[in-house]
Amino acid sequence: MIQINKLSVNFTGDFLFKDVSFVAGDRDRIGLVGHNGAGKSTLLKIIHRDLEPASGTMVITSGHRVGYLPQELVGNSPLSVWEEAISAFSEIKVMERKMEQISTELAERTDYESGEYAKLTQQLSDLNDRYNHLGGNTMDAETEKVLLGMGFLREEFHRPMSSFSNGWQMRVCLAKILLQKPEIILLDEPTNHLDIESIQWLEEYLANYDGCVILVSHDRAFLDRVTNRTVEITLGSIQDYKCSYSQYVEQRLERIESQQSAYENQQQQIAQIERFIERFRYKATKARQVQSRIKMLEKMERVEVDEYDKSSISFKFPPAPHSGLVVVESKNLNLGYDTKPGVLTGVDFRLERGERVAFVGRNGEGKSTMVKAIVGSLPPESGELQLGYQVVVGYYAQNQAQLLNPEKTVFETIDDVAVGDIRPKIRTILGSFLFDTEDSEKKVKVLSGGEKARLALAKLLLSPFNLLILDEPTNHLDMPSKDVLKNALLQYEGSLILVSHDRDFLQGLTSKVYEFKKHQMHAFTGDVYDFLAQRKMDTLSELQSRNSAATTSSGEKISSNKELWEQKKQREADDRKKKNRLRKLEDELEKLQAQLSDTEARLADPEHNADAIASGELYHSYESLKQQIGEKEMEWLELSE
Repeated sequence: MIQINKLSVNFTGDFLFKDVSFVAGDRDRIGLVGHNGAGKSTLLKIIHRDLEPASGTMVITSGHRVGYLPQELVGNSPLSVWEEAISAFSEIKVMERKMEQISTELAERTDYESGEYAKLTQQLSDLNDRYNHLGGNTMDAETEKVLLGMGFLREEFHRPMSSFSNGWQMRVCLAKILLQKPEIILLDEPTNHLDIESIQWLEEYLANYDGCVILVSHDRAFLDRVTNRTVEITLGSIQDYKCSYSQYVEQRLERIESQQSAYENQQQQIAQIERFIERFRYKATKARQVQSRIKMLEKMERVEVDEYDKSSISFKFPPAPHSGLVVVESKNLNLGYDTKPGVLTGVDFRLERGERVAFVGRNGEGKSTMVKAIVGSLPPESGELQLGYQVVVGYYAQNQAQLLNPEKTVFETIDDVAVGDIRPKIRTILGSFLFDTEDSEKKVKVLSGGEKARLALAKLLLSPFNLLILDEPTNHLDMPSKDVLKNALLQYEGSLILVSHDRDFLQGLTSKVYEFKKHQMHAFTGDVYDFLAQRKMDTLSELQSRNSAATTSSGEKISSNKELWEQKKQREADDRKKKNRLRKLEDELEKLQAQLSDTEARLADPEHNADAIASGELYHSYESLKQQIGEKEMEWLELSE
């Protein structure tokens, strides 16, 4: 349990929050929400004891361990992914060495009846019990399961940590926290570094976690799936809601509306009482009534309306210039890098004017690589890639915020690229992105991650374009800012390519999803939830089943877990059945197509088929064949997914 009482934090004389109090129970799953800069990350650091508050107290139940994943992490581990992850079991490793020492000593002793021998035997028994309780016999299988859930392939387990990006190294840090099974888990924007599959796996894991979870996230779907309580930090205070995020949004509005109504009613009542007092204050016959009403006002408990932060970015994209029908087209395109050739192979992709598509898939499968090729920063290894007639690209890179010059001010960053009629409107543009006059003079290097993201988005407004490519634009944006960006994108008139793992943000923005997998792009018609339903990735077991099918290049597995082996054999049997059924369907379709062609030929020759046509027999046969072909084609498509 965590007890926080009258906690206050201030920076440079201003209180970030003041006299904050709340209790987190051992099974609570709390989502901390609020605008960027409200103090969410600061509160996590205080709970982890990385920061000291200005005043107030915090008590954590004795013996409770705290696992903390910060928003940013600098990785420098010399270990492999497997070695780093399994180091989470350091206590177990110490116990193993101790148990080996005792076992060796017992084997060498012969004083079986002595008290010392009995003491060592009991100590070994206690260590064995503790070892089993902590999962000593299953730590390899648990490590494998969590690393697979985090999106690693088995062949990557023994690669050095230094060969992975910071985002992937962050996944290993998260895996270590989950493997340690602390009583309290603190996560600051964990989904920023995960793809959709890994986010769903983490949702399932945390929803069933036997401990307290407190997390900061701007992923509405993730919060709704994991949390059962929402704590809003707003304007220096805390509002506590015993519900998930979506329910909190509704309850907050209802609460404020109810308070506002009660406040207005009370103000009318106060005004009536004050008019009575003023009117009869000096009349002796009304003195008693006047005094009674004065006391009534003094004792009245005044209704207050909760303050909440209404600030959010506000903008719309410039009108999209006209372009040709085909915006982007590639044929047999192969993409890669000197150090990693063949990231994507044989890609045939076509984007038409006004089309809106999402790029999804496991990190490292080529989404950003394809985007870089489209914007011209990565030449093809082979094949063709062309932009259409008069296509103007607006591009927000995944690391766009990091590409800003840290020594320039916010105003200078925009002023450097603003031309013509835009220049007098710079402060207006900055204001719509929540940068006031004082903020505009700050250097980029002192901005928060969210502020840098907003500044990078503001730069997109400075020129019109008809192809907008956004690579993970919602990282570091708070919920209201994401909603404004989504509304602006819904009104955007040009073509859109959106790379994102945020399901709630993607929903309704695109009409087609491209999944990047095994060096290929696979198209799915519909939005992200149609894609997820079709790929059947909603549960932990399905995700584990797919991941466990992957093996190392030598065919070896790190774990010989019996259940995983049985699942593999079952999948192989299912695959054989599927292939046999596909072959049978193809034969049946071939025969039905031949029958349909024969029936069409007979219908086209009424002279020799007059009776069959007149009786309707041929028409009935024709419609029946078309229906059978349609059903079998649908079954073939479903099986060939």
